[in-house]
Amino acid sequence: MKKKITVVGAGNVGTTTVQLIAEKDLADVVLIDIIEGVPQGKALDIMEACPIWGSSSKIKGTNNYDDTAGSDIVVITAGLARKPGMSRDDLLAANVKIIREVAANIAKTSPDAIVIVVTNPMDAMAQVALKVTGFPHSRVIGMGGILDTSRMRAFIAMESGALPKDVQAIVLGGHGDLMVPVLSLTKIGDKYITDVLSDEKIDQIIERTKNGGAEIVGLLKTGSAYYAPAASTVDMIECILGIKSEALPCSVNLDGEYGISGVYIGVPVRLGPKGIEEIIEVELSKEEKKGLERSADAVRELIRKIGD
Repeated sequence: MKKKITVVGAGNVGTTTVQLIAEKDLADVVLIDIIEGVPQGKALDIMEACPIWGSSSKIKGTNNYDDTAGSDIVVITAGLARKPGMSRDDLLAANVKIIREVAANIAKTSPDAIVIVVTNPMDAMAQVALKVTGFPHSRVIGMGGILDTSRMRAFIAMESGALPKDVQAIVLGGHGDLMVPVLSLTKIGDKYITDVLSDEKIDQIIERTKNGGAEIVGLLKTGSAYYAPAASTVDMIECILGIKSEALPCSVNLDGEYGISGVYIGVPVRLGPKGIEEIIEVELSKEEKKGLERSADAVRELIRKIGD
């Protein structure tokens, strides 16, 4: 029997996530949105492509949470997207109300689901979803580090001439300006990045990665990134379903790991059928540890602003 995945939000990120799930034939999918007709139309369009992909996935669009009942995985993409000049923090007040409502519905209709939070500011929104659902923290996971890592790998490939798949990197910390790239684990082929690129070039790549989302927002003018965020989300789904087995940087609620407790922050984890199977602690430099602590403090500040 195929797994059931619900994607909340029929915008670009949500719809592209559904497309990738269907194209890979990973699960049956329900796409839900508050706007009548939009999830139904997009789901039908994707369903009509399934025969071409050789996919057995069934895709349904709806405005009713009853149709999402019993989902194994729920992906939350609902919320306002950034506009030019808008930071992730600016989205806080606008999106927290949406996440609270979505999380409450998920808890009622799919009490055993694993929840993946994509909506920005993602680390804080994951914290909200955890509180509202009442789920164990192993089943509420934020998507961010995978995206930041993929962006950094892409920029390194562009600057070095290497193939993107041959670049290894990992980005920890908060999703956005306070991300923490771990250079000791960053390699181009079998060479460390510091042996291939200059410090100046590496600093430029890190800065571009921090502003990766804003760069795309600035170029698009009327939208934000969705291909890479959707691909990052599906990477998580494949690990949860047991199709892949690899450590991924995800935003999780720490309980003493890295000396941090009670806040969502990006660290390497292994995902599986129960959600978070293992939180992996890698060795960090003093500066990287400080960066991770700064990220945690920033998320705490957002949570303080949200209040109860």
